[in-house]
Amino acid sequence: MTTGKVSPNTIRQTRAVMDEIHRITTRPWNIMEICGGQTHAIIEFGLDQLLPTNINLIHGPGCPVCVTSLELIERALQIASQPGVIFTSFGDMLRVPGSSSDLFGARAKGADVRFVYSPMDAVKLAKENPDKQVVFFAVGFETTVPAIAASVLHAEKLGLKNFSILPANVLVPPAMHAILQSPENRVNAFLGAGHVCAIMGYWEYEPIAAKYHTPIVVTGFDPLDLAMGILMNVRQLEEGRFEVENAYPRYVTREGNQTAQGMINQIFEPVDRQWRGIGLIPLSGLGLRQAYRNFDAGSRFDIQLAQLKESPLCIAGSVLRGVAKPIDCPAFASQCTPSNPLGAPMVSAEGACSAYYRYHKVN
Repeated sequence: MTTGKVSPNTIRQTRAVMDEIHRITTRPWNIMEICGGQTHAIIEFGLDQLLPTNINLIHGPGCPVCVTSLELIERALQIASQPGVIFTSFGDMLRVPGSSSDLFGARAKGADVRFVYSPMDAVKLAKENPDKQVVFFAVGFETTVPAIAASVLHAEKLGLKNFSILPANVLVPPAMHAILQSPENRVNAFLGAGHVCAIMGYWEYEPIAAKYHTPIVVTGFDPLDLAMGILMNVRQLEEGRFEVENAYPRYVTREGNQTAQGMINQIFEPVDRQWRGIGLIPLSGLGLRQAYRNFDAGSRFDIQLAQLKESPLCIAGSVLRGVAKPIDCPAFASQCTPSNPLGAPMVSAEGACSAYYRYHKVN
């Protein structure tokens, strides 16, 4: 286990939990972590190396940057390239490859593409640049949606006509349904993403656990949190239970943040969404409700999509579906590196390929 970022006491506690996992495990089990942040922590701290050999951790589609569809990337590129536009995004999105370029490439050709820390930064830019159309690329799971909703409400309050968002947010529960219904499914249990559940709670997961007989344990991101989440899942599997449990009670409640949920429901409604490498998942995205549709960048600009092409070398789709690991890709760490990414999972700070490139070789 990597020790530089955790206390000796946390290391001792984590090893004790790992010992308990070894003691109680009698059968092979596949456990999927939904969150890319958890994937990075698991690989960085070597938790996958400390588990029994018959416990297999599957890296799921828990990186919202990675699953943003090629079509949306191309829409972003076309909007960003139009005159009079300031296109803003979280930093990871700037290097995600489209069919032939990325947002950094568009900026190199003269587009005004800017990295922002918050959608409120984009609202500020719109206020300061009334002669420009300012667009925010609204990417993320449920964790980013309250801030995006707040930015729309703030822009409406300011009367800004030059601010819009390109909706690309995705939702976790529909993705879990899609994984469990797939003929490729190997998942016996899930680690739920603590930051998503801090907003949404975990009540939405209870029907999933019951329907598919699949335990779900909400957990955090440090080694002890993740080890406890794995242990609680293994206990359920070994005992034949299929429940939702919370291993992250210091931040997560069953109901979640109902104020944030109310704001999300006021501004957005569920829509079908294409997931890169996965395909269409019904009602797995968020689109603006009719009352706020004038803030939708997709309807403000004339967009003509050309033929969309993925790299033939990249197996990101298989990685995102949890049926392959980054090291299974023949291009990994050779043709595909963080400085020359063929697919989004090598770009994002939450991408599985990025995690393996940074940490797996030394674990």
